[in-house]
Amino acid sequence: MFKRIFLIVMDGCGIGEAPDAKDFGDKGANTLLHTIGSAYNLDVLERLGLTTLLGCEVPEKRGMYMRVHPSAKAKDSLNGHYELMGAIMKQPYKTYPEGFPQELINRIQESTGYDVIGNICGDGHEIINELGEMQMKTGSIIIYTSADSVLQVAAHEDIVPLETLYKICEKISVISSSSEFSVSRVIARPFYGKLGDFSRDDSKRRDYTLDPPINVLDLLERNNINTVGIGKIPDLFNGKGFNVKIRTKDNIDTIMKIVDFSKGNFEGFLFANLNDFDTLYGHRRDPKGFLEALEEFNYYLPIILKNLKKDDLLIITADHGNDPTFKGSDHTREDVPVLIYSPLFKKSKHIDDRDSLSDVGATVLDGFNIKNDLGVGKSIFDELR
Repeated sequence: MFKRIFLIVMDGCGIGEAPDAKDFGDKGANTLLHTIGSAYNLDVLERLGLTTLLGCEVPEKRGMYMRVHPSAKAKDSLNGHYELMGAIMKQPYKTYPEGFPQELINRIQESTGYDVIGNICGDGHEIINELGEMQMKTGSIIIYTSADSVLQVAAHEDIVPLETLYKICEKISVISSSSEFSVSRVIARPFYGKLGDFSRDDSKRRDYTLDPPINVLDLLERNNINTVGIGKIPDLFNGKGFNVKIRTKDNIDTIMKIVDFSKGNFEGFLFANLNDFDTLYGHRRDPKGFLEALEEFNYYLPIILKNLKKDDLLIITADHGNDPTFKGSDHTREDVPVLIYSPLFKKSKHIDDRDSLSDVGATVLDGFNIKNDLGVGKSIFDELR
């Protein structure tokens, strides 16, 4: 049906509490509503149906749009992206909101030969600025976590050389991914600068992730569909299922890469993540910055739309919520928007709410006329036939 499908994830851009939000302590969360307020310029996203999903109707909409409830019993990026690709884990990886158990820390110290400081859950930027001087003086490594099942390892580039930090993370990944601790990802977080002005060097970040369960990417690969991963997407899937893997430094860099592919002769599936919403504004509880990032994406979106050919499909969605006005600094359990557009569509349609993000992956497979053997997910095209 389609020669090119573009899937863009607005990381953390939920649209209101999920049916089970109370179980996660997130009743009342609504990332989009609490971010945009009453004054915003999201005209293109509005016409694709984004604000209509909040009850704010606008004329002359285009494409299809729906609200989707998450079904995986977790609210982190890994499970969100897995679910989008039709892999719903019955037993989510473990999270450690109170820090990691001492047994894990002991094994890390024994394996790497480095002392550990930190071992707390919180915003990485704040943790590095708080503990950066101590790390430089002691030569230790900073370990911290977040709402995700993730163990992050930070060290100043002048104190722990980059390749050494990577080797440390490789060793930690072997230990932390065991069934005893069940941590899904280890992330190397090199930083630079001086006291009071430390910054993470995201261009040198490296993720160590377990291989994902069988998912949509595997089926695309079996059917010889060229697949491009942009941003943190390949890291989340441990690089599996991608012909091309492109690292980016921020949302703008990612958007420009999407624009380049939309202009060119690329055919296949492009899967991209706009991470700044989550990392820079959601976790740091910055609604103003979050809205500005949304408006920035909205500004460049017409370029992507203009480059779409008649046999192209664009899907814009999210993986979870991260309400910048909510308590704490963690993700929030929310529904996500799914906005779908193709020049082939003759009119807009508000599709009924769906019960799993896996419907996105099923739609991708259907769009390439590939049978869905995963046993989860229902293509939106099913109800249009």
